[in-house]
Amino acid sequence: MRVLGIEGTAWAASAAVYDTEDDPDSIFIETDAYQPDSGGIHPREAAEHMSDAVPEVVETALAEADGDIDAVAFSRGPGLGPCLRTVGTAARALAQTLDVPLVGVNHMVAHLEIGRQQSGFDSPVCLNASGANAHVLGYRNGRYRVLGETMDTGVGNAIDKFTRHVGWSHPGGPKVEEAAKDGEYVELPYVVKGMDFSFSGIMSAAKDAYEEGTPVEDVCYSLQENVFAMLTEVAERALSLTGSDELVLGGGVGQNARLREMLGAMCDQRGASFHAPEPRFLRDNAGMIAVLGAEMVRAGDTIPVEESAVDPDFRPDQVPVTWRDDDESVAVWRENGAEVKGAEATVEIGDERVTKRRLPKRYRHPELDARLRRDRTVLEARLTSEARRHGVPTPVVYDVDPQEGVLVFERVGEADLRENLTPDRVRDVARHLAAIHAAGFVHGDPTTRNVRVGRRDGPSGPDRTYLIDFGLGYYTDDDEDYAMDLHVFAQSLAGTSDDAEELRRKFEEAYAEAGDDTVLTRLRAVEGRGRYQ
Repeated sequence: MRVLGIEGTAWAASAAVYDTEDDPDSIFIETDAYQPDSGGIHPREAAEHMSDAVPEVVETALAEADGDIDAVAFSRGPGLGPCLRTVGTAARALAQTLDVPLVGVNHMVAHLEIGRQQSGFDSPVCLNASGANAHVLGYRNGRYRVLGETMDTGVGNAIDKFTRHVGWSHPGGPKVEEAAKDGEYVELPYVVKGMDFSFSGIMSAAKDAYEEGTPVEDVCYSLQENVFAMLTEVAERALSLTGSDELVLGGGVGQNARLREMLGAMCDQRGASFHAPEPRFLRDNAGMIAVLGAEMVRAGDTIPVEESAVDPDFRPDQVPVTWRDDDESVAVWRENGAEVKGAEATVEIGDERVTKRRLPKRYRHPELDARLRRDRTVLEARLTSEARRHGVPTPVVYDVDPQEGVLVFERVGEADLRENLTPDRVRDVARHLAAIHAAGFVHGDPTTRNVRVGRRDGPSGPDRTYLIDFGLGYYTDDDEDYAMDLHVFAQSLAGTSDDAEELRRKFEEAYAEAGDDTVLTRLRAVEGRGRYQ
């Protein structure tokens, strides 16, 4: 089967031919990229470029295939509406002319599927780092579930905002990478909200640092060190949450050598496998559209022309994944031994005590790593005890060594919540979060891995639900921060539960009873800021 793929979500007009009898690496791809004279991508100019370039790249691809095409696949979204409509019109016309099936492909799912298929991994965690997006995804229950995402702007667009401020032309990422080679580290904000990212604060700080006279190469170096460490940390949190030991990178920002180096070092340190496709499959390209299109055709997942309208807000978790088995899952349950490797630390479990060690992360800049390990250790000890004083079951803190990043706790519970999810325990989590929010602080990372459940005192003891791992917590009186706690927990349910929607409903009902309704109202606003909501 030969599939023609057409890509055109923003800046790259691209066409490709994929013969399913050949190795995917041998795909023919023809691309004509839009290059603005100054500033960022202008939607009208980009659409005009698509109108001119799409016919030419398609003609070149058809010549390569000698006109022998069995299906036409196109990027249906997400992206810039004017560009998508140009590509959609071309794909419909071509499919009708050739009398072959039409396939509407989600651009972001195509980014991760090309890496998954080339890697040979079973069901990896997927990090999509592109201009408009930053997502961490995993397949479960027939869809790609969003385990974490940016809460403001895409990672590439965030970097471009800084480079436009400096006066550099689009795209800014390669220019930052080049300038960073001569830079030294300066402190910039580092924002990880559980499994989510926020880039607005660090970009504002980078602009301010530049205006205040910090050498641009130092700002570029520090931007890379912090932003890519944030992406890498959340990818590791997703590996820890799901139990997966496989990570795939997708998206144009993945061409950055420092990001790939960080992800590789993280995976190597935790014993996981990492795959990044070659650069031509990372940036926007029609090859990935053709490869996923072929999988969808095999599954019978084609679309009638009259139903093929483009969707600029097409989220990856809206796509029914018809080409994979329903019983596949990113969540892998592993037996815990006496030592557990989490996302941030190694935990030694004794009969009565648990010793948590935040070991240095090789992927992070030493200065940044030392600051995070110290600050998070201090906060974890303080907030664990604070929550306990407000009636929330937590471990007793026995010892703290901030410089070494070591904590010693009472051992609590029999298992992580993700292994024993029940409605009653989910309600307990909601009540516990409501209590700490009323006390003026957040947990910061309330996932199903950071809750312990069960009886510690034998069969006759109470069945309790404990909050643990307050290392990302902080004091706040902002409903936005409280809502983020709820959002993070809901995302972790999506990645680890077969009944996530029902459990989430019970969780919110319990929070409404014990907490403040304004937090739930703010939660809806937070959810609406996810990409393409």
